[in-house]
Order: sequence, then C-alpha cells, then structure tokens
Amino acid sequence: MTDPHPAAARGPRSNVAWILLLGALAALPAFTTDMYLPTLPDVGHDLHTTDAGAQLTMSAMLIGSALGTLVIGPLSDRFGRRPPLLVGLAGHVVTSLLCVVAPTIGVLVGLRTVQGMFNAACAVTSMAIIRDRFAGADAARMLSRLMLVIGLSPLLAPTIGSLVEGFGGWRGTFVVLAGMGVVLAVVVWRVLPETLAPERRTAGGIGTALRGYRTLVRDTRFLALASLPGFGMAVVLSYVSGSPFVFKEGFGLSSAQFSLLFAINGVALVASAQVNAALVHRVAPIRLLRTALVVQMCFAAGLVVLTATGAGGILGVLVGLWLVLAFQGMVPSNASALALTRHGEMAGTASAVIGALQTGIAGVISPLVGVFGATALAMSSVMAGSIALALIVLAVATPAFRRGGGFRL
Repeated sequence: MTDPHPAAARGPRSNVAWILLLGALAALPAFTTDMYLPTLPDVGHDLHTTDAGAQLTMSAMLIGSALGTLVIGPLSDRFGRRPPLLVGLAGHVVTSLLCVVAPTIGVLVGLRTVQGMFNAACAVTSMAIIRDRFAGADAARMLSRLMLVIGLSPLLAPTIGSLVEGFGGWRGTFVVLAGMGVVLAVVVWRVLPETLAPERRTAGGIGTALRGYRTLVRDTRFLALASLPGFGMAVVLSYVSGSPFVFKEGFGLSSAQFSLLFAINGVALVASAQVNAALVHRVAPIRLLRTALVVQMCFAAGLVVLTATGAGGILGVLVGLWLVLAFQGMVPSNASALALTRHGEMAGTASAVIGALQTGIAGVISPLVGVFGATALAMSSVMAGSIALALIVLAVATPAFRRGGGFRL
C-alpha cells in the first residue's frame, strides 16, 4: 500500500490497526441504526404512533447526517480531522442520553435528527483519513476492508439490541450507544493522530467552503459517482427499516430468529466487500461497479416477482434478499474511491458530498417502504427501484458502459 502523504502522522503501525480503528468509527452510525432496529415496533407501541412514524426515527437520523456532513466536511479540511471527530462523538453521547428520556415520537424524531448530524463526523472523517493516506486502487481496497468492519454491525447490533431490549426496552439501547461513544472518544483522544498536515489544510471560512462545493457540484461525473453510495444505502435501509415488519409481524419470526436472519444477510454484505478488496487490484474499480449493479438489478427484479406472487414463501424472500445484498459491498467502496480520486485535494469536502448524498438519498427513498405498507412487496420494490436509479445514473452520467469507459474514469 502506498502512502501519498508521508509527512502525515503515522499513528497505528499497521493497515489492520488503521482499519479496525477507522472501521469502529465508521460503524458507529450503522450501530446506532441496527442496534435500535429490533425494538422499532416497540417504539411505535410505546409512543402511540404508526409503523411509518416509528420508521421516521430512522429516516430522521439519515437526513440529519446528510446535513451534518455538509458542515463537517469543510471543517475537517480547515481544522484537521481530529477536532470535528471528537466534537461529533461528544454530541453522539449527549443525544443518546436525551433519547433515553424522549417523551413523544416528535421529540425522538428531533433528537435522532441531531444525533445524525453529530454521527456524520465519524463517517466523513473516516473516509477523509483513508484518502489522506491512500489513493487509487489502494484507497478502494482500504474502503473495502472498512466495509468488513462496518459489515459486522448487521451481525452483532441486532443481537445486542435484542438482549438490551429484554431488560432495558428500546430506551436501554440508547444507554448502550452512549457508552460506545464514550469508549470511542477515549480511544480517538489517545491513539488517533492528525492525518491532515497543516500545509495541506484549506484557508478561509464559509466562502472557501462554498467555492469547494461549487467546484464539486460542477463536476457532473463526480456527482454521479458520489450519488451511487446513496442509492446503495437506500437498498440497505429499505431492507433494514422494512424487515422488522415483514419478518416479525408478517412472517411471525421471534426476535432471536430475526437476529439470526440479520446476521446471515450481514454475511452477504461482508463477503462481497472482501471479494471486492481481493479483485480491485486486478480489475478496474469501474468494471467491478458496473458488473455488480447489473447483476444486483437482475436479482432484485427476481425478488420483486417472488414477493408479488408469494412463490417460495419466506424461504424465497430470504434467498432473494441474500442474493441482492451479496453484491451490495461492491458498490459504495468502488464508487467512493473513484469519486475521491477526482478531488483528492479537498478530500474532506468531497467526502462530505458523498456522505450527504448517501444519507440524503437513503433518507428520502427508504421511508417509502412504510408509506407503501411495510410489506415484503413494498420492501423489495423500493430496493429494486433504488438499484434501477443507480444503473441509470451510471449509464447516463459516466462513460462506464461506453467502449473504453472503464479506463477514463
């Protein structure tokens, strides 16, 4: 692996240590979502709201994260990576504790929005730190390895959430999340160095940030690539937000069975990310990206047919979901690496745009599962629609499907 900025502080001595540390940070927003997931129906019952209202607490966090990234990205380019990260972790702890005592669904939605804004610091700075130290295929490989750690959240978080629910209810989940934030803040304070050297930081204030965003917005190819993780996140969040209602209420699975299901599908996400990491130095990232989306679209169309007809029952839905998610790990890492390669000189701001689009697109699309009834057909249709939109963007706004396009991105 190459380090394009050898003057930056070295920090952890191995790439494995970097991935574990950055992965833990990047996984905090995912844990904040997935740990809370098994208790989602209980939130609706306890706070006297509908299924769609309960799902809104998840979408609110995504929207808040989208807003937060737009602020944190330029700040991390101006002041370095550590200060925004530490402030974000502190905010995560405070909002988690306030969620514990939220009296109404409106208050909880508002707190989750603010929590998403603070959590954005973890996602933005983790990606920017990788770009500070790695470039090109090396960055894509590191991002794929990052997906391994992030992918552990679907394996562990619902199980932990179910255990916490047994003695602390849905409110106890936020106590545990606050504790996780405290631990990560201590580790960051003691171990993580500043990776953005002073001479590479941007000068100025709001005007500089706006000029940076203007540069990125004018780059249509960057925007196309940066939006693909958003459609991918919409696929995952449509599954995440719809699955408790589909499998626990629709198919009658217990909390333990649901956690096992989530773990099996988490394996699909992790495995695809690791296959991508192994292939990315031999196959161009854009080729992996376009192949994954085409195959994923075929499986998603099959899943829609299965849920519409009822063919195969719950087993058919489970197999179809696994196959769709098995190609998801190849989308965000390759798309993000390609997008960041175009604007490495302002990695924080570029990461902010990617993060804002990721959470913003997912926050707008995933609630449609609840709007359409939180059924298996609603969930699979929204997932398939998200993949179709990603394919259209890739085909129209980039040369990925044109002759030689894989070498010009």
